[in-house]
Amino acid sequence: MAIDLRSFAVATAGFASFVNLYSPQALLPKLAGEFHVSAGEISSLMTAGTAAIALTAPFTGVLADIVGRKRLITAAMFLIVVPTVIMTFATTVPEMVFWRFIQGMMVPPIFTVAVAYIGDEWPASDVARVAGLYMVGSSVGGFSGRFIPGFLTDLIGWRSAFDVVALLTLIAAVIVALTLTRERHFVPSGGLGASARYMVRHIRDPRLIATFAIGFGVLFNFVATFTYIGFHLAAPPYSFSATFIGALFVTYLASSVVVPWVGRGIALFGRRRLVLGIIAAWIVGALLMLLPPVTLILFGLTLCAVCGMLCQTVATGYVTMTAKEGRSSAVGLYASIYYVGGSAGAFLGGIAWSLAGWPGCVATIAAMLVIIAAIVAAAWE
Repeated sequence: MAIDLRSFAVATAGFASFVNLYSPQALLPKLAGEFHVSAGEISSLMTAGTAAIALTAPFTGVLADIVGRKRLITAAMFLIVVPTVIMTFATTVPEMVFWRFIQGMMVPPIFTVAVAYIGDEWPASDVARVAGLYMVGSSVGGFSGRFIPGFLTDLIGWRSAFDVVALLTLIAAVIVALTLTRERHFVPSGGLGASARYMVRHIRDPRLIATFAIGFGVLFNFVATFTYIGFHLAAPPYSFSATFIGALFVTYLASSVVVPWVGRGIALFGRRRLVLGIIAAWIVGALLMLLPPVTLILFGLTLCAVCGMLCQTVATGYVTMTAKEGRSSAVGLYASIYYVGGSAGAFLGGIAWSLAGWPGCVATIAAMLVIIAAIVAAAWE
């Protein structure tokens, strides 16, 4: 499968988005101990980032109209380095939460605009393939954001680990600036009023509503799973260190093998049947994580990661294909709901953890999957 420079550039943008978004996740148990706060309180670092994205994502299309898509993507990639570095000087959790919020505001101009760029700049027959490559970059970024800080924290401390994340982001920004071509097929939406009108149309389309629901559920479950399994395995009898918790996210890389072929799966089974099958496998993976052996937990976690990335790839590509007009606002709305799901996963996962521990978290994840499946079965063609 040939990968041109533009495809590599959008995959690199996906990497930069997720390496920053998830950089604190493997460190939460260690940070909770250092700052003497509970699991729910330190998880506000995840909630702050996703909440900022949810608030700003719908408006990135308007900003792209003003400055252009490539300019916005590259500017955001350079700017996100700033709050990442400033977090290393934080002395309290509220300080870190504030800078995580600022960091989160820089993600939608990368994530949503890159996805819309794919929908505009490639033929419809190539959208699923390029979206798959974008998700590969995102999955590598998600893994790196968890593994690299976790590994480095045990060696040089969490502050220096965040500095390394900032350096990786800066390198990625330079790569995108040099390899992503200027948009050629982008048609401005017409400003904030036009974007608002397009959003009203989007929320009246049952296919898009179902797709937004998938996005909500995917990040809800990703955040609930990968945040609280760290606390589960940091406690006895496992007693995992930050390095080992970070290594758990190697499971993200398994999706890199499967995701590029999602277009073929859609052609064979159709979107609805494919996603319903993926959700069924995802539930099996969640249940496996309840079993005591670490090998079964890791297998279940891998299955969850692969299924989540597959669902995300199908949903992202479907948004760009379904929204014939106002594609930027459609992707922005999708991203907003997606990250609302992430905030809800951190918050409700924390409640489930407080009430029933890890089994409560798994029950919450499984319930969300059943809801998503019901929506897809009813609303997708």
